[in-house]
Amino acid sequence: MTEYERARTMPAPPEHVFDRAADVDRLDTWLPQSLHVHAEELPAVTVHEDRTDENTQALLRAQPDQMRLEWGTRAQGSYTGWLQVAGIGSGASEVTVHLSFFEDSHDPGEQAVHDALDTSLRRLEEQVRLRIDDAAG
Repeated sequence: MTEYERARTMPAPPEHVFDRAADVDRLDTWLPQSLHVHAEELPAVTVHEDRTDENTQALLRAQPDQMRLEWGTRAQGSYTGWLQVAGIGSGASEVTVHLSFFEDSHDPGEQAVHDALDTSLRRLEEQVRLRIDDAAG
């Protein structure tokens, strides 16, 4: 098993960050650009990966009371992940994303995963800032 984790500070209260991250209809705005999530009957979702042009059956669970998202593949059990939002004071939050690959064949490699996580967290921060700007304007 291979695990990866990245964190980023965001300039918004944890509730705002979690609401944006957990919005199933807006996941494509912050996930890696090659992944597209189509909600079925939650927690069931289908994830389409552009790189392989494959659809994967997955589960996505939001736990608002814990400000946590959890996901993973359904049939294969080869991949899981979670996102945790925590308040750090002064109206800011820290978002941590953790990925676990149970099969080497599903692990795209350390550099690719770190790049994807960093980009996703940056894109999530952009979405959080847009929401704050929209609320203020």
